[in-house]
Amino acid sequence: MALHLFHLRLSLLITLLLSCSTSAKLKLDYYQTSCPRVHEIISEVITTKQINSPTTAAGALRLFFHDCFVSGCDASVLISSNHFNKAERGAEINLSLPGDAFDAIIRAKTALELQCPGVVSCADILAIATRDLVSMLGGPFYPVRLGRKDSLSSSAADAESNLARPNASIDQIISLFASKGFTVRELVALSGAHTVGFSHCQEYADRIFHFNKGGPLASDPTMNPKLAQALQKACANYQKDPTIATFNDIMTPGKFDNMYYQNLLRGLGLLNTDQKMAADPRTAPLVRLYAANQTAFFDHFSHAMQKLGLYNVKTARKGEVRRRCDVFNNLSP
Repeated sequence: MALHLFHLRLSLLITLLLSCSTSAKLKLDYYQTSCPRVHEIISEVITTKQINSPTTAAGALRLFFHDCFVSGCDASVLISSNHFNKAERGAEINLSLPGDAFDAIIRAKTALELQCPGVVSCADILAIATRDLVSMLGGPFYPVRLGRKDSLSSSAADAESNLARPNASIDQIISLFASKGFTVRELVALSGAHTVGFSHCQEYADRIFHFNKGGPLASDPTMNPKLAQALQKACANYQKDPTIATFNDIMTPGKFDNMYYQNLLRGLGLLNTDQKMAADPRTAPLVRLYAANQTAFFDHFSHAMQKLGLYNVKTARKGEVRRRCDVFNNLSP
């Protein structure tokens, strides 16, 4: 046990040192001379997209997380699969990623290629767009260091092994985050992203139908019974139509706030993993803190997002600046 802890601490130390080394290469003003209007251009594109498709912000936030947690913040999730390679985007766990989020990044990339071709990476576009969209919904505005390169590979197998399932245990999720150098506090803060967006019925069906092998309408007793009944009606045909989805936060679904945590304390959590955080002694105190103090949540979320944005980024020759976000340069026309 002692040896295991030693190796875990050593691994986390190495991760921290590598992160510090990499973050030193990223700069807030990285594009100051090469593409000075980068922030303005991205902001214009995603503002229009968000107005026309209000689910874009939540989609981008989820896209950013799914990108960073697999092989680092390198836009590998944006690559399309082909006959020779099943990319991250094609992994089962990523099939529900919203198309509007992909479209927003592609539109921003197109606009930037017209202004400063071959300069701004798709990974940086995703990082900036996510921050701006979170802020647009009322969330915190935090600094984003730039200079990431885009990945040279993308594999569906990597996605399946690095992302948590909706029915994962708290032990499994804490272990997954710890393996990447993230604390329990950062886990709970990042989970607050579920204050916006939606989840498909199939992701939580086991909580509202046949719970613990009970009857057709047997639901999880930790879920508010009125919510369970409403979800059973909304999701009645989910097996025939897997696209049916409901808001993660039923109270303020379009606003980035701390309502997600307040909901958990009322039994209004949608996903099993979310609701479990309100009961586990390692995570429950943080859920209560963020439910009572939105400022604390915003502060911790901002720091966690900045740290996430530096996770295993590619710089120099370890990556490239793609001409198109969905195709590696050696395969694009």
